[in-house]
Amino acid sequence: MDMFQIISEDRIKKAYEDSEFDNLPGYGKPMKLEDLAGIPEELRMAYKLLKNAGYTQEESGLRQELMTIEDLINKCDDSKERANLKKRLNEKLLRYNQLMSKRRKTTNSSIFKNYEVKIQNKLK
Repeated sequence: MDMFQIISEDRIKKAYEDSEFDNLPGYGKPMKLEDLAGIPEELRMAYKLLKNAGYTQEESGLRQELMTIEDLINKCDDSKERANLKKRLNEKLLRYNQLMSKRRKTTNSSIFKNYEVKIQNKLK
């Protein structure tokens, strides 16, 4: 054991003896373990890091859908279909922004900057 490990172990033992851990939230309750059986073992740590950082599968899926819809709009020739795609894009943008606001994150994507500029121009 190195010196830092010995010092930290001593401090933990002293804190335990002084009952400093007794008032922690969840003390005496069973831990909530996540079921990671569906995730390959080599990806579990990355999954946990992303999840703890607030990235979710829903967010990732929405970002993918936004890019797909934007590509479809750029390649679409039919005006009716383009209008439908823009409506879907707006719905997805709103949902994505809701997810981001829950995490108190701003959206720095060019998609949202363009959307914000369009809204501001309409409001003028």
